[in-house]
Amino acid sequence: MARYTAAVCRLCRRSGEKLMLKGSRCLTPKCALDRRGKPPGQQFGRRRRISDRGFQLREKQKARYTYGLMEKQFRRLFAQAEKQSGITGENLLVLLERRLDNVVYRLGFADSRSQARQLIQHGHILLNGRKTDIPSCLVKEDDVISWKASSTKTGYYQQVVQDIPAKSVLSWLSLDKENLVGRVLSLPTPDDIEAKFEGKTIVEYYSR
Repeated sequence: MARYTAAVCRLCRRSGEKLMLKGSRCLTPKCALDRRGKPPGQQFGRRRRISDRGFQLREKQKARYTYGLMEKQFRRLFAQAEKQSGITGENLLVLLERRLDNVVYRLGFADSRSQARQLIQHGHILLNGRKTDIPSCLVKEDDVISWKASSTKTGYYQQVVQDIPAKSVLSWLSLDKENLVGRVLSLPTPDDIEAKFEGKTIVEYYSR
């Protein structure tokens, strides 16, 4: 499966805002956006005003970067959102949030979505008691996310146990902090999600 392998801090600099691609590191002085706020690449004097098409592209790219999707994956998810009833932009946001790697991140089991994706691919996470190595699978209401028994003996898991009391989860999820078992209480709504991009603008981008 294709994936982005270059420095992710360049993506934040290109977007002009923190996308939290490196988790807690983004909140420290080491954050590349704080140290070098300009976009990557050679600068040629004053920046030109961004066009409407350019703004639409930037919003679409921010969504892609935030959830760690390549263009083909993102376009496929957008097509799925179009087929559903309701507002396409909101449908897309809900589908992105329902991805298993995002849910693992939202539960606090990982510091970033890329780290959550790695946990799933390495078989540490169980979905409804069964191991899955597909980060893109969509969770449903009442799904249970837990850890594989052997993974609870790792040093990483012990670190998560120490850090989890200070973390909070979104209202559509619940978390048993003693046993590190999460549950999907309901499907997310756009109001439940702190999105850094506009779904309506993404729809406009693909509509042209």
